Amino acid sequence: MTFGIIKERKNPPDRRVVLSPSACQTVLKQFPEASIVVEPSELRVFADGQYRESGINVTPDLSSADVLLGVKEVPIDALIPNKKYFFFSHTIKKQPYNRNLLRAVLEKNIELYDHEVITSPKGQRLVAFGRYAGLVGAYNGIRTYGLKFGLFELPKAESLPDLKAVLETLKQFGLPPIKILLTGKGRVAGGAREILEAMNIREVGVADYLSKDFTYPVFCQLDVLDYNKPKDGAKHPLKHFYHHPEEYVSDFMKYAGVTDMYIAGHFYGQGAPYLFTREDAKSDRFRIKVVADISCDIDGPVATTIRPSTIEDPIYGYNPKSEQEVDFRDTDAVAVMAVDNLPCELPSDASVGFGESFIKHVIPAFFDNDAKGILERARMTKDGKLTDRYSYLQDYVDGKE
Repeated sequence: MTFGIIKERKNPPDRRVVLSPSACQTVLKQFPEASIVVEPSELRVFADGQYRESGINVTPDLSSADVLLGVKEVPIDALIPNKKYFFFSHTIKKQPYNRNLLRAVLEKNIELYDHEVITSPKGQRLVAFGRYAGLVGAYNGIRTYGLKFGLFELPKAESLPDLKAVLETLKQFGLPPIKILLTGKGRVAGGAREILEAMNIREVGVADYLSKDFTYPVFCQLDVLDYNKPKDGAKHPLKHFYHHPEEYVSDFMKYAGVTDMYIAGHFYGQGAPYLFTREDAKSDRFRIKVVADISCDIDGPVATTIRPSTIEDPIYGYNPKSEQEVDFRDTDAVAVMAVDNLPCELPSDASVGFGESFIKHVIPAFFDNDAKGILERARMTKDGKLTDRYSYLQDYVDGKE
């Protein structure tokens, strides 16, 4: 079994990779029957020479590879027919901009495995960049707060060599006694929490967060039932919300009235209530002045997020009254950080973390006859057709929806 690491070709450029040079060595040690080839890249965070030093063949010819590993979507003209590919295809939600990519995958008889649907039998994602999105997103949120109020100017995360440098940089700065709200309990929120804890910001419970003032900065982390309430007023278990989100309404505004900075690290499911709307943001009870929207759903549950921002230009202002984009430093503006490719700012750490998960969960499946069904669940296409699990995408492929 030969694995090929492909060059990332999507714009804006992405420096991440599925397997670092040391990860390649780990694969070869654990699975002697495996071999790896690497396509040269001038952008990748790990230089071609680092792979060569690790004994890995760097070559533009990937014809010997059975399985090709990438991060972002592969341009249609770069797809090699009759291969197995792993990358984030951004097609499982019927994203219109990638319809032609999925059509090309089928036409070229490619077996596509999407990183996003590499899951356990219970449906839990096994490989993801979520932690690094949370780390960078929270760092960027604190940077945004400093710039919004002229308090300090943190360097961009992308200008720092690694996560260790990010954490060391944070220790040189302090926040005033503000209240920070963090939504979510998954990988993303966990990464954001690491940043807040690195700054020694104290966590407080919901009751104290809502009712008390503090002489030091604090944060409160919420799960979905903290900021959503059932319409019938009854008490339901958490799973009831996930099965019947339409039976709930948002209870977020009670937090918005006491929050200075909001970090959105939750997963938003279809049919769930919006956390706050544009009308909510107009309210006198809405105090939030900085939003770090890591989840980055446009015109969605976080109403101030009207577009994604970029690593190059990460902050914009939203005026709740006019509902227009303005300078984020304006007095009435909510400063919004909504970069949608945050892990790219820590490409080395993000690649190492992703590779560890990929080696743990995916690589063994090629050598144990897919005993846990990892490949089966993630395989979107085979023999020029959608697999049964992803047959719901047929109308999308055909242009009917």
